[in-house]
Amino acid sequence: MTKRTIYIIIAIVLVFSIYGYEYYLDNKEQEAVVESGKLPKNPAIAFFLPMSTTGQIVHHHGYSLSYSEPHEQAEWVAYELKKEHLSNTHFDRPYFEIDKAVSTGAASWRNYKNSGYDRGHLCPAGDRRYSQEAHDETFLTSNISPQNHEFNSGIWNILEQKVRYWASRYDGVFVVTGGVLKGNLKTIGSENVAVPNQFYKVIMDYNGGNPKVLAFLMPHQDSKKPLYEFTVSIDEVEEITGIDFFPVLDDVTEDKLEATVNYKVWSFN
Repeated sequence: MTKRTIYIIIAIVLVFSIYGYEYYLDNKEQEAVVESGKLPKNPAIAFFLPMSTTGQIVHHHGYSLSYSEPHEQAEWVAYELKKEHLSNTHFDRPYFEIDKAVSTGAASWRNYKNSGYDRGHLCPAGDRRYSQEAHDETFLTSNISPQNHEFNSGIWNILEQKVRYWASRYDGVFVVTGGVLKGNLKTIGSENVAVPNQFYKVIMDYNGGNPKVLAFLMPHQDSKKPLYEFTVSIDEVEEITGIDFFPVLDDVTEDKLEATVNYKVWSFN
């Protein structure tokens, strides 16, 4: 064996060793991110979280989510929107990134490319302008769902703005939102990301010791109807999604709140 051959073999071994070590480090980093995502960043938020039908809850700093691997998106995203979170600060829009805290692997943003659908935020970037980190965190792919552009920029956007109004008026609200991941749904991309036919948003004002709730269920299409026409009971949202909302509330309070549709106690002005 010539010296040249020996050098070539050594070089090949070094290359494979380097790549192998980098692969090992990437896996360790991935495991650390997944493990970190299992821990609530704000333990108090656990009181308001819905049940997960998928068994995979991920906690980020600004929101928590339950990821549905078969649908490659969250079945719900939950967060508290305090009055102090509201800000007009403008941050540059970052690139979407795959959420490494999802242990089963979150869908890539590439599924949305040329699909005809927006990368619709579930926790809006506009609700997380109180810091650069919180804002950019909303661009993780676990926080998006395919949305028709007219819907996303129309009636859904109007509802998001109204939630900010209620957060200001009532000194903070808790929000749970997502697509209805039931039935035979259209999919997009190589990973078959499901396109919901309906979207929901559930809001709770828990301040003052007298909680009130409001739930919306919207067809995935733009509409000129007033928001209150989309209000439903939480029981109805639970029935159609299979999700148990606010299970930590005492049964009497939970049953009373979830069965009613009383939008008149909320200001729609």
